[in-house]
Amino acid sequence: MKKIQLLLLLMLSLSLSSCGIYSFSGADVGNAQTFQVNYFQNAAAIVEPGIDRTFTLQLQDLIQSQTNLSLTNENGDLVYEGEIIDYYVAPMSATAQSTAAQNRLTIVVNLRFYNTLDPEKDILDRRFSFYYDYPASAQLIGPVLATALEEIFTRITQDIFNATLANW
Repeated sequence: MKKIQLLLLLMLSLSLSSCGIYSFSGADVGNAQTFQVNYFQNAAAIVEPGIDRTFTLQLQDLIQSQTNLSLTNENGDLVYEGEIIDYYVAPMSATAQSTAAQNRLTIVVNLRFYNTLDPEKDILDRRFSFYYDYPASAQLIGPVLATALEEIFTRITQDIFNATLANW
């Protein structure tokens, strides 16, 4: 009877322990232990102050919250770098008076990703973009801009995460 209890306890402990391969985010970091996100400079024709820093920090935060990787400033196993290459507003729909009823802010980020442990997973140049539609009567400042940037950067950083670490 004692052997059966010991066997059941052993099986239960093995089934509850994690081997570290699976994560709920779907991230596949392989043998990587560190990552670095180099500063994503704003190289767009229209420069919105501060978006480069905001984007860089949001990408760092996402990777830290979705993986067990440690953030480092140099010699990371996984290296993210790139630039914001486009930031523009375009009218999306018109009114009967031929004026814009809605505008769209679009941001495009160019990414270079290096996996120093598995170079076959490198991404040398890939563009990620997303947009935010807002009423033409609103100005793209203050809370409207903050909401737009939050939505756009959330989507772009998640797309970058999926392209580099999600093994779907």
